[in-house]
Amino acid sequence: MQFLRPTLVLAFAALTGLCSAAPAPTMQKVSMAETPRAYRMDAARFIYASYPERIYKGKLPPLVHAIVVLEVDVDESGKVKDINMIRVPTHAPDVVVAVRNMIHKASPLPAPSRMGGAKFTEIWLVDKSGRFQLDALTEGQR
Repeated sequence: MQFLRPTLVLAFAALTGLCSAAPAPTMQKVSMAETPRAYRMDAARFIYASYPERIYKGKLPPLVHAIVVLEVDVDESGKVKDINMIRVPTHAPDVVVAVRNMIHKASPLPAPSRMGGAKFTEIWLVDKSGRFQLDALTEGQR
């Protein structure tokens, strides 16, 4: 019994140490873009990496379900400050909500280190399945 007690104490100490350990720091993505157009490409790649299962692979069908055109304003750390919806599909308000939510959940986007903040326009092409392509990285249509 005396052998068991120190073992339990050590096991308890190890478990509590693991549970109370500080979370590992996340690596901040940084964009070296010098223009809004170049930053748009970095942001698109970051969004694709954030939602790989939601990307429509290959060429889109001739008619997509919804097109959302928006302007995104990010601060110097990549945090989304504002999303201005320029064109929204009135027949698919759920798509507008989903796009806005995906952008906010992916935030912060890569920090525009050379620009001190960025504002760019992007076009989201959304299929009926909810999968999408961004105009910056689209594979085109059939």
